[in-house]
Amino acid sequence: MAADHQLHNMIKKFIFTITFCLFTQVSFAASDSSSDSDSNSNPQKDAQNFVKRGKKLESKGKNEKALKLYNKAYEKLLEANKADSGNPDILNYLGFTLRKAGKYEQAEKYYLQGLEIKPDHNGINEYLGELYVQTQRMDLAKERLAVLKDCNCKEYKELEEVINNN
Repeated sequence: MAADHQLHNMIKKFIFTITFCLFTQVSFAASDSSSDSDSNSNPQKDAQNFVKRGKKLESKGKNEKALKLYNKAYEKLLEANKADSGNPDILNYLGFTLRKAGKYEQAEKYYLQGLEIKPDHNGINEYLGELYVQTQRMDLAKERLAVLKDCNCKEYKELEEVINNN
């Protein structure tokens, strides 16, 4: 009986993985033939535009459409990271897109890599703090808030709000 349950779970995971892979391949292939993809484009700038559009959609409750844009951004960011692997802004956006996709462990790795390069990066500290709130590690979220305490920046206020609302 336990073996049947295990087999059932393995099959469900396999089907989910295949479906996810097919979905991302289709969505990325579609973007390659659209005006979103330009051979002379800047992958980092393209990714930032996808993220910006994704945030707008997310604010309107269109989360599925936003996730598609975050996935497009992630692909562009991987490309940008190959060319400029020490850029904390790219690492921040990689973390952001993965966090939005619910891939918290991977996101955290990118955020931490970015902080190794630039410990006072406002965006990384805010988003890493939000990740910590999402994963119920409030003590770590408050550490990120403390780093932002003297920045007099919107990132401090936004993270403080997220912490206070949870």
